[in-house]
Amino acid sequence: MGKKTLDHLLEIEAEASIIVNETQREADWRLSENNEKNRINFETRCKTEIKIRQARLEEDKAAVLNQYQKALDDYRKEISVINPDNEKFCVLLNSYLSLG
Repeated sequence: MGKKTLDHLLEIEAEASIIVNETQREADWRLSENNEKNRINFETRCKTEIKIRQARLEEDKAAVLNQYQKALDDYRKEISVINPDNEKFCVLLNSYLSLG
């Protein structure tokens, strides 16, 4: 091979190196851009999911509180109609205390 051929091959190699470097920079830029879009998309989806779950939690909490309040009201109604027999209670209490 002559000097001209070697010089020409070196020029081609230098041009190829430039093309590879430019391609690598473009690929890096595209990956970076894509990663940023994916990050933003992920954060948006997470925020949306959090809002949905918080709303469900509030609904469930309200339902449980309503059930609790109803059960408490029912219990209060149930015990409000009971007429305690204080005399029998005192007799029972005295018999229990006298055993000890």
